[in-house]
Amino acid sequence: QVQLVESGGGLVQAGGSLRLSCAASGRTITPYTMAWFRQPPGKEREFVAAINWRSSTYYADSVKGRFTLSRDNAKNTISLEMNILKPEDTAVYYCAANQWGAVQATGVSGYESWGRGTQVTVSS
Repeated sequence: QVQLVESGGGLVQAGGSLRLSCAASGRTITPYTMAWFRQPPGKEREFVAAINWRSSTYYADSVKGRFTLSRDNAKNTISLEMNILKPEDTAVYYCAANQWGAVQATGVSGYESWGRGTQVTVSS
């Protein structure tokens, strides 16, 4: 399995921006569908966005138009640019990977590798 480490979380005011990164090690991410999930306080983990090996992307409706997911296979990283942040975006954000997975796989069970998460807090 690939090992994943998230970074870039923090505290930001509503309307602001943050950029999350996920660094992979152990294997090249080239054949992996990579994704971000988030877990708001007291709620279940939910899908945010995914990008496959062709760089096709898929977003949850709640973040479409505000978040942009990209990948850099040479650096073995993915990045999530988050704009126009809202208090409801507050959550722990997790990076996930699944080799040759479907980009529209939105369930937690569809991913075989996970990072430990990074906290994003959006104040109103």
